[in-house]
Amino acid sequence: MSKWRLTYFDAPVSRGEECRLALALAGVDFEDVRIQRAAWPELKPATPFGTVPFLEIDGRPTIGQTNAILTLVGRLHGLHPSDPFEAARHEAVMTFVDELRAAVTPSIRMTDPDEKRRAREVLVQDTFPTWGETVERHIGDRGYFAGDAPHVVDVKLYVVVRWFASGNVDHIPADVFGAFPRLMRVHDAVDAHPRVRAWQARK
Repeated sequence: MSKWRLTYFDAPVSRGEECRLALALAGVDFEDVRIQRAAWPELKPATPFGTVPFLEIDGRPTIGQTNAILTLVGRLHGLHPSDPFEAARHEAVMTFVDELRAAVTPSIRMTDPDEKRRAREVLVQDTFPTWGETVERHIGDRGYFAGDAPHVVDVKLYVVVRWFASGNVDHIPADVFGAFPRLMRVHDAVDAHPRVRAWQARK
């Protein structure tokens, strides 16, 4: 089998960790290439879209963009729906996760503490409830997003919820998604999956 290599920053977060967890969930033996921020300017021009993560598979074109990587992994390893309409529903929610990240990103770049606090308070009051209510409507009644087995959309939801539930994001309470039991159920189901636990236990 061709060797797979996933490249992202040396941090267990965001889009890169989504792809790592999806590969771990799929049982893929991949090379986890972690780069330092200082190395990024030199590497960036050689990447497909000037971004990380990107996935290399021997004999295949390099794949960039997180959702493309996730859907590829999902299709090849039974973690993404085979029905095109159900697949599109999953992909829509994956895109919606990225919209939440895009809404939060400007506040990450703010250097003035008061400006950041005010921006985050608006997010907590308006953006997070609206986003959570919308996602909640799309999640099914059983353990994961769409039944009793995980898909890559579950991994994506898990990573973004974990980010805020950690309590490490200034001015965003750890229970910001506490009013959305289906979303939190998905988070807990992914967190408890043996392959996810095994990946997170690696040192």
